[in-house]
Amino acid sequence: MTQQWPFGFGLSYTKYAYSNLKVSQNSFTPGDQLTVTVDVKNTGSRAGKESVLLYSSDLVASMTPDSRRLRAFQKIALQPGEVKTVSFSLPAKDLAFVGADGKWILEEGDFVISCGGQTAKVNCTETKKWEEPNI
Repeated sequence: MTQQWPFGFGLSYTKYAYSNLKVSQNSFTPGDQLTVTVDVKNTGSRAGKESVLLYSSDLVASMTPDSRRLRAFQKIALQPGEVKTVSFSLPAKDLAFVGADGKWILEEGDFVISCGGQTAKVNCTETKKWEEPNI
């Protein structure tokens, strides 16, 4: 059975436009903290609330992790014509996945960060495996 509506799909009485997606650094290591910002504008004629969803995709990995994973979200209220910059703090370790040996691993390689149709490519420069069961 396929889902009728994807996660985060909602109906509203207004429309929103996303722009200026930025990631604090293009390259990172497993210990880094990334800051992701995006501008959201209410382009409609009514006030509304929007769930701003931040996703990541691991482009190449030793195993196939989820193609797109929800990393963070914020719900914001906007008046007609209002623009808000939404900021997310994303620890690099949150991009890790459970490897074939059952341990969390963040592998060197490219990732795509996306939000509201905007995308940014970032690169992990170092592989790290955690021994702890939950990182």
